[in-house]
Amino acid sequence: MTETPTPRWAKPALEFGPVLAFFVAYLWLKDRSFEVGGREYEGFIVVTAGFIPVFLLSMAALWRLTGHLSRMQAMTAVLIVVFGGLSVWFNDPRFFKMKPTMIYLLFGGVLGVGLLRGRSWLQVVMDGMMPLSDAGWMILTRRLMLFFFGLAVLNEAIWRTQSEEIWVYFKTFGLTAAIFVFFMTQGRLFQEHGLPGKDEEG
Repeated sequence: MTETPTPRWAKPALEFGPVLAFFVAYLWLKDRSFEVGGREYEGFIVVTAGFIPVFLLSMAALWRLTGHLSRMQAMTAVLIVVFGGLSVWFNDPRFFKMKPTMIYLLFGGVLGVGLLRGRSWLQVVMDGMMPLSDAGWMILTRRLMLFFFGLAVLNEAIWRTQSEEIWVYFKTFGLTAAIFVFFMTQGRLFQEHGLPGKDEEG
């Protein structure tokens, strides 16, 4: 029996769908409040409470689809549950707004520990995705570590000084765009330190 191939849109839909759903739900409910168990919750908290199970279900579907989850995806899920849960439990949106900061500090810190040991843990995770020399991986890892730390600082600045709505736009589109631009600007590195792919060998 031949297996049905997985549609190409399925993986990105599962990865980015929950974030877009959070954004749409926030725009819909941001000006409303809800009373649950005698306690009043703002729309942001209600949307956060709904985002947690939606994200976990999408990760479960992604695992079933691909057979694995990266360590970054697993740790992101843990932090979403922890900080999202704290926001709902204490009825305080600040915990969830700090979540991207914690994620990027964690990722940057992990890469930094690897660099201190003379290793690129980014290479361990992504070696099959981008053929780079060892020196190239070390350079990319240092840049990405600094980039993650920069995103952590930027997230703190945005949520502490700007309105909640601006932060939601920043989280939904700004962070994703920043990561895309970062890798787009690494073209010279890939040219100088790229290795020939399997199709180019022999």
